[in-house]
Amino acid sequence: MDTAEIRRRFVAHFEAAGHTAVPSASLLVPDPNLLFVNAGMVPFKPYFLGQETPPWPRATSVQKCVRTPDIEDVGKTTRHGTFFEMCGNFSFGDYFKAGAIELAWDLVTKPLADGGWGLEESRLYPSVYEDDPEAVELWKQITGLPDDRVIRLGKSENYWSMGVPGPGGPCSEILYDRGPAYGADGDFGAEDRYLEIWNLVFMQDELSAVRSKTDFDIAGALPKQNIDTGMGLERVSLLLQDKPNMYEIDVVYPVIAKVEELTGRRYGADPVDDVRFRVVADHVRSSMMLIGDGVTPGNESRGYVLRRLLRRAVRSVRLLGYEDRALPELFPVSRDRMGETYADLHRDWSRISQVAYAEEDAFRQTLRTGTTIFDTAAAEVKTSGGTALSGERAFALHDTYGFPIDLTLEMASEQGLEVDEAGFRQLMAEQRDRARADARSKKGQHADTAVYRGILDERGPTEWLAYETLETESRAHALLRGGQQVASLASGEVGELVLDRTPFYAESGGQAADAGTIDFDGGTLEVLDVQRPVKGLVVHQVRVLDGELVPTAPLHARVDPEWRTGARQAHSGTHVVHAALREVLGPSALQSGSFNRPGYLRLDFGWSSALGAQQVRDIEEVSNRALRADLPVGWQYMTLPEAKEWGAIALFGETYDAGQVRVVEIGGPWSRELCGGTHVEHSSQIGTIVVTGESSVGSGNRRIEAFTGVEGFAYLARERDVVGELTTLLKTQPDGLVGRVADLVERLRTAEKEIEKARLQQLLASAGSLAEAAEDVHGTSLAAHVVAGAAGGDVRTLALDVRQRLSGERPGVAAVIGTGGDRAAIVVAVNEAGRAAGLSANALVRAAAQVLGGKGGGKDDVAQGGGADASLADDALAAVRRAVLDGAAGS
Repeated sequence: MDTAEIRRRFVAHFEAAGHTAVPSASLLVPDPNLLFVNAGMVPFKPYFLGQETPPWPRATSVQKCVRTPDIEDVGKTTRHGTFFEMCGNFSFGDYFKAGAIELAWDLVTKPLADGGWGLEESRLYPSVYEDDPEAVELWKQITGLPDDRVIRLGKSENYWSMGVPGPGGPCSEILYDRGPAYGADGDFGAEDRYLEIWNLVFMQDELSAVRSKTDFDIAGALPKQNIDTGMGLERVSLLLQDKPNMYEIDVVYPVIAKVEELTGRRYGADPVDDVRFRVVADHVRSSMMLIGDGVTPGNESRGYVLRRLLRRAVRSVRLLGYEDRALPELFPVSRDRMGETYADLHRDWSRISQVAYAEEDAFRQTLRTGTTIFDTAAAEVKTSGGTALSGERAFALHDTYGFPIDLTLEMASEQGLEVDEAGFRQLMAEQRDRARADARSKKGQHADTAVYRGILDERGPTEWLAYETLETESRAHALLRGGQQVASLASGEVGELVLDRTPFYAESGGQAADAGTIDFDGGTLEVLDVQRPVKGLVVHQVRVLDGELVPTAPLHARVDPEWRTGARQAHSGTHVVHAALREVLGPSALQSGSFNRPGYLRLDFGWSSALGAQQVRDIEEVSNRALRADLPVGWQYMTLPEAKEWGAIALFGETYDAGQVRVVEIGGPWSRELCGGTHVEHSSQIGTIVVTGESSVGSGNRRIEAFTGVEGFAYLARERDVVGELTTLLKTQPDGLVGRVADLVERLRTAEKEIEKARLQQLLASAGSLAEAAEDVHGTSLAAHVVAGAAGGDVRTLALDVRQRLSGERPGVAAVIGTGGDRAAIVVAVNEAGRAAGLSANALVRAAAQVLGGKGGGKDDVAQGGGADASLADDALAAVRRAVLDGAAGS
C-alpha cells in the first residue's frame, strides 16, 4: 500500500467518525520556543491551552513536521528523519480514552478490504502509563488482549506534557513487534524490534510545575478532558510496504535510487555509504518542504537549518563520488513523489528550485574557498609541530565560510591531524546561547508569556480598535515593569501597560507599531512600542513623561495621526511593490519578508540574481502607474481556503487564523494578499514610491527598499539639489551632467595611467643602481633594499629587474621590501647560478616574512610574502642576509 493510500485511509476513517479534516498547517510556527512545527498537535495548542475556542469538537489532520536537534545523527538510525508526516485525531472535550482506543485499534486492525490497515493483532502491543489502571482495563476490554499483552511503562515513556505548566496526562502507545531479527523478545526498550507507530495522549491533568520530563506537580484535573494522538505516517508505511526502514518507502527511496544512478554505487553495499545515501534522501525532501513553506538559506534561525540540510545533502553526494551539480537531479525526483499530496510543490516549483540550486552553487564555491583555507591552516599546524587544528579554526571555517565540521574532521584525518572538537562544540554552544539571548531580548519581556496569560485569564482580552479609530477612552488592565505587575509607574520610568481597549496598531505582518501618547489626570505617557505577546492581549511599552500612573486612572489613548498616515502609505506601498515585482519578474518572485514604517518600506523576495538597473526602473514605474490609476483599496474576511481559491497570496512565515482571514486587495485581482495591516483607501493616497536600493540578503534572497509619501518626495528633492549643485559646479545643464562627469572621469583615469607609467619608469630606473650596490656575501651577490611606498606588484617587478642585472656568472639574490603604510611586502628572486649553489627564494622569503610577522612562499627562483610590521623591514633583510650566508657557506 503506497503512502498516499495510507494517508487517505487515515483521514477517511476519522471523517467517517465525525471528525473535521483540517489541512496541514505551514511548517513555520509563531511559537517563540519552536523553529518549526515538530508535532501534529502544535497547530492545535491554543485549543488545548484554553487560549482559543476550538471551532470543532473533534478534528483530524496529517501535519507536516520537521525536527532538527540531531541532524548529525540522521541516517545512522533507520527510523528517524528530519521531515516527517504526523497523522492525528483530536478531541476537545468530546470523547476520551475509550473513544481514542476504539478508533485507533479499529483502523490498525481492520482488514484491507474494509478500508483499514490490516496489521496482525498478534504483533501489536499497547503500552500504558504504569499508574493508569483505567487505560489497562480499557485496552483489555476493547481489544480482547490478555493482561500480559498490555505493557506498563513509567513516566519517561508514557506520560506527556509540553514541558511547561499546563495540560498533561498519561498516554498509550501502540507498538508493533517486527520480530527477533530486530531485537530480543520482551525488550520493549528496543525500538527497532517494538516499533512505536501511534501515541494516544489522554490530557486529563493540570500541571502546576514542570521541573523535568519525570518531575512535576499535578494541581488537579483539567476542566475538559482532551485527546491528542500522533501516528507516524512513515513508520506505518514501512510496515505496510514491508521495508526494513523509512528510507526505503515509496516517497523517500526514489531519491536513493537516483543517487545510485548518478554515483554508480549501490545502497546496501557499504554501511558508511548507506548513511550518506539516507542523509541525501532525507535532507533533499526536508529542504524541499521547508523552501516550499517559505524558508530561504541563511546564517540564522530557520535559514541556518535549511542551509545545513542542503549543504549536508550536497556534501554527502560528493562523498559518494558525484562532483557535478546534484540538486537539479534530485529535487525533481522528490517533488514528483511528494507533489502527489502537496500540489503547492508543483505550482511553486520555479521558486523552490531556484532557491535550492542557487544554494548548491554557493556551497560549491564555499568548498573551493574553504578547502584552500583549510589547507593553509593545516600547513601552519604542521609547521609549528602541532597535531591538532584548534576549535577556533574549525569554528571559523564553519561560521565564516559555511564549511561543515564533518568535512573539517575528514580532511584533517586525511592529513594526519586531529580537531579540537570539544573546543568547536563549546564555541557553537556559546553562539547558540547568544542567539537565544538575543531572541529573548527582542521586544522586551515577551519571551515568558505566563504573566500575560494570567492577565488575559483574569481581565479578558483587549478590545482592539485600530481599524476604527485613532483615539479611545480606556482603562488599565495591568501595569508591568521588568516582567512583573507593579502598583504604579513613576515619572521617567519605562514599563508596560495593558489596556481594556486601544486604538494602537500592534507590530505584526511587517508593519511597525503605532506611535502616540496616552494621557491621564496629571500626566502623559509616550508610547514606545506595541506588541501582542499572547493572542487577544495588546501590550504597550510606555515611558512616563510626567506624573505617576496608577492602574485606576482613566486614560485617553491617542495615535499620532501623522504616524498612522505614513504607516498606511508604506504598508499599502509594500503591497503595490510586491504586485509590481511579480508583474516585472514573474509569479515566482514572491515576498519572503517585509518591514514598513511611516515613509519607508523594504521587501525581501526569493530571487537568485541581482536585478538590472532597467528591471528596478520597471518595478518603480509599474508601482507609480498603479498610484496614478487611483486603484481602490479594500478588504474583506473569508476562510483561508476561500482566500486561496480567490487567488490571495499567503505570505511565507505568517500564520493565519483557522477561521476567518482578512484579504486586502488593490485594484481587484492585481494585488490580493492576506494581511492584517492598516491601509490607504485608494492607491493615489500613497503619494509616490521611490525605489532607493536593491541588494542581496542571503543566497537566493533579494531586498528592495523604497520611500513613500512625503519621505519619497523629500528624497527626490535631495536628489534634485545634488544635481543642481553639480550642474553649477561643472558649468553644464542637467541633461549634459552624465556626459560631463564621464568625460572628467576618463580624463582622470588617463592622468592616473600617465602618472603610474612615469612612477614605474622611475622605479625601474633605480634597478641599475640597486644592482650595482649589491654586496658580496661569501661569494654571492646580494642586492637587499627597502623601497618606501612600493606596493606588492611594484616590488615584484623591481626584484626581477634587479636579479636580471646581477652577474649571471656568480650566484645572485635580489631581496626587495616595499613599505606602504604599516604593512610590508617582500619579494626574493634568485638567479640560476644561485639556485645551482643551493639557494632557494622560497626559503629566503619565509625567513624574512617570519620577522615581519607574516608568511610567504613560492618557488626556488621567485617567492613573495608580507607582514604586518613594516618597521622591522631592515631586520627582515638582515634575516635574508644571514640565510644567504648560511646557504653560501654550506655550499
